[in-house]
Amino acid sequence: MRSEDTLKQYEEKINLHDFDQLVPMISGDAVFWFNDGSHSGLEEIRHAFERTWQKFPLESYWLKDVNWIATGESAAGCTYNFCWRATVDGKTVSGGGRGTTILRNNDGMWKIVHEHLSQFPQP
Repeated sequence: MRSEDTLKQYEEKINLHDFDQLVPMISGDAVFWFNDGSHSGLEEIRHAFERTWQKFPLESYWLKDVNWIATGESAAGCTYNFCWRATVDGKTVSGGGRGTTILRNNDGMWKIVHEHLSQFPQP
């Protein structure tokens, strides 16, 4: 599997709202940076995801404009725009921002070691 394939699988499985589906794609020593804080290791990252899914149980998430800025045999990184849409109290809400994901190849398995999602800069 290529780093690109791992990211695509991650993008698809994130919409299952089942963190156990994501664990095989995230390194145990990963660090995720979100607007609500920094999350290190699988348990902290799990908690951040599950808190979001509780807040937005019908959320859909997808990536646009993925740009692989570095690819190699042992590491790869990309930038992208992320989008989300959810239903809250019967109303559709949506948003997005920009992201960076770094993957590391360990024995032929690509795993996410860092993800940084942030809002778009204000004009």
